[in-house]
Amino acid sequence: MSDEGQTAGTDDDRLAALREAEAKAFAIFDAVESRGLIRGGRSEREMSDEIRDIAKGELGTRRFWHKRILRGGPNTVHPYSVNPPEHVLGENDICFVDLGPVFAEWEADIGRTYVVGDDPEMHAIAEAAERIWVESHSAFLAAPGMTGAELFADVRARIAEAGYEHAEKHVGHLIGSFPHARIPDDAKANYLAPGNDRPLRGAGPDGRRLFWILEVHLRHRSGAYGAFVERLLDDRGR
Repeated sequence: MSDEGQTAGTDDDRLAALREAEAKAFAIFDAVESRGLIRGGRSEREMSDEIRDIAKGELGTRRFWHKRILRGGPNTVHPYSVNPPEHVLGENDICFVDLGPVFAEWEADIGRTYVVGDDPEMHAIAEAAERIWVESHSAFLAAPGMTGAELFADVRARIAEAGYEHAEKHVGHLIGSFPHARIPDDAKANYLAPGNDRPLRGAGPDGRRLFWILEVHLRHRSGAYGAFVERLLDDRGR
């Protein structure tokens, strides 16, 4: 990622901008939850469109750097690249929301899982996704030289230990200012994936610090549903 916005300011300035963008993005989730937007009987499109309207009307967000994703039930097992058919949430169901809003030319990328009803295994997988994110983030904090491949292995090991499957071919990607160059799917150095052997706290071609999004996408062993969490891989902790 090497656009002019990425090179502006110090690394601390750029991290602060990314953190601010993420905080504003989470305000969208706050509004979603306070309104009880995600509930049984509603379609993915209906809820996604309402999230778009909240982002625009309350936060002035008119741009998303990637497609809005709201997936429920069986659609939660699919990776980002798949576009599954529409799903209407049931009274006992699960869904996740993946948003990439842009604030003041800086990108956020956040994901959260919601459970409708009281199915214990759905609640368990949602909690596991959050727990694994926190644990792998802590592993990153404790290892200054960690590479993308090493963090990928860490996340995958925790997913297997928890008794779930991994639903994606990576566990995160670069993040920065908007608009950034499209990330090729085969560019291993731009993903938290096998083959990315550069330190995550390293610099890009422009000499500036690289910043990353950490994703955890679980799939239930039955293959019936999954859970997803993502946010900024922040080396200053939470």
